[in-house]
Amino acid sequence: MTLFSCRLILALPLIGTVTVMATPAPAATDADFKAAYAAADAANKEAGQLRNQWTVTATALTDAKKAADAGDFDKAVAEAKQAEALAKASVFQAKSEKEAWKAEVIR
Repeated sequence: MTLFSCRLILALPLIGTVTVMATPAPAATDADFKAAYAAADAANKEAGQLRNQWTVTATALTDAKKAADAGDFDKAVAEAKQAEALAKASVFQAKSEKEAWKAEVIR
């Protein structure tokens, strides 16, 4: 295998990536927002049951709702997904710290 053919083989995956990245994403719809918001709300409720809701999650949910009310569904979906990620992180934190504290306190 020549040096040129090695370079070509290494460059081929990059060409496909650039093509995919250049394709614009379809605009989000009201249905997309409602699905994303429902998932975020469910995760936030789970965090509430664990008594570990984060205030930034509530802010992200509010921002998502405002963006949807203004008709900016791309922003609304992004905010709802951010809220879901935050809620899931707070659930993870609550579950992991439920037992982890014992390693620091009990010796």
